Amino acid sequence: MMYGSWGGWGWMVLMPLFWIALVGLIVWAVVAATRRPVGGAAEHQRRETPREILDRRFASGDIDAEAYTRARDQLTGTGRQSS
Repeated sequence: MMYGSWGGWGWMVLMPLFWIALVGLIVWAVVAATRRPVGGAAEHQRRETPREILDRRFASGDIDAEAYTRARDQLTGTGRQSS
């Protein structure tokens, strides 16, 4: 009496493939979970300070020298206060 159309031979082929796939999946998961960011990825996670944003905007030409000076003075607290 046979239990299914594959008999015992089908399971002899499928079980090693199943275990190879399972071990490969576990290895992939461990490597993916323990991998550190490569290069300067940690540097990109740091937030820019307001002064760095202002400097970047001035360097890229988003703002002119007058607006840069006014904003820089306000950031450093050396600007004139209007009353």
